[in-house]
Amino acid sequence: MGDLFCATEEEIRDGCTMDVYFGRTKQILEARGLAGVPVWAEFTGSSLPCGWDWAVFCGLQEVLNLMEGLPVDIYAIPEGTVFRPRTDRTVRVPLMNVHGSYTDFGEMETAMLGMLCQPSGIATQAARTKIAARWKSVFAFGNRRMHPAISGVIDRSAYIGGCDAVSSNMGGDITGTVPVGTVPHALMLMMGSNDAAFKAFDEIIEPEVPRIMLIDTFSDERTAALDACRSVKDLKGVRLDTPGSRRGNFKELVNEVRWELDMYGYEDVDIIVSGGLNENTVAALADTCVSGFGVGTSISNAPTLDLSMDLVEKDGKPISKRGKFGGRKFAYRCPHCFAMGVSLSPDDDVKCSCGETMEMIERKVLDGGRKVSPDRKPSEIRDEVIRQIRQISES
Repeated sequence: MGDLFCATEEEIRDGCTMDVYFGRTKQILEARGLAGVPVWAEFTGSSLPCGWDWAVFCGLQEVLNLMEGLPVDIYAIPEGTVFRPRTDRTVRVPLMNVHGSYTDFGEMETAMLGMLCQPSGIATQAARTKIAARWKSVFAFGNRRMHPAISGVIDRSAYIGGCDAVSSNMGGDITGTVPVGTVPHALMLMMGSNDAAFKAFDEIIEPEVPRIMLIDTFSDERTAALDACRSVKDLKGVRLDTPGSRRGNFKELVNEVRWELDMYGYEDVDIIVSGGLNENTVAALADTCVSGFGVGTSISNAPTLDLSMDLVEKDGKPISKRGKFGGRKFAYRCPHCFAMGVSLSPDDDVKCSCGETMEMIERKVLDGGRKVSPDRKPSEIRDEVIRQIRQISES
């Protein structure tokens, strides 16, 4: 039996997934007696994809899990922080700072960036989708489009960004939530009819699982919706995953199903929609009678944030490559409009253009390889994200 092409935790820690030139750099520095030179490295982004104005910082806990035990200090903005990548003077905002000998952590640059860039992109797209849904339920259904080795990362990031639930058991374990899902079209096809599938689900699946029936496999959606209501006593909802070739005006189709359900006395049955949804199509349906959205690929395959790690101080002196600003810096943010500021001092008086005084938001999170604070629950981080995106969407 062939091996799967995914790295183990041990292989990641051993540097098997790093870009090879980091290993060569360490070898050269050790050979030239520069192994113990202390440096500051900062993690920043120059811009955001898709014209995004803000992003959600995600993935920090996994970075700390990776770096725990190494002789380094790490400072970072809290995971779940809504941030902008630059100040109004175009200075890149340091999202995370690492202090130590470069040879003690440089080989981990590839892994650390990957643990921040992709999760932050997924969390940001989830947050934007939650806003587009006008705070209705959004379920993360995108694992099937991505490599299974990262399903936990995808689900955690989507949940932290604002999704109300995830679809995999691993994601449920990581987020501390019960995974959700209805049934695939395969069940109806294998059972031979909607009615047989609906009744089998209701008779066999444990009662605590919400009864939400998929209604677009064989027949007209409004007919199948009523069939589901009659087949399942405690029906929670129906799901429309209507293919594009049959969808027509999806908004009108949803309203038609709602009318039919209400007319026959099934006002309490929810309507869930899924199938190729993204931020824009969710927004177009948000003002309808839809109760929730199953969103897949647009969240799981969200644009990755283009963050980079750069040395900004060596042996106590500022240093930087061309195009970057040298010196160890501290991140500030306006509590009102979320504009960002940067200072060389952790207790500066940084004013926002809106008139508010900015807050220094960086915190020490790793001290000599030891975590400073206990890990935060994903639900706690998510609650803070929801608070921030509500504020930013209303400003």
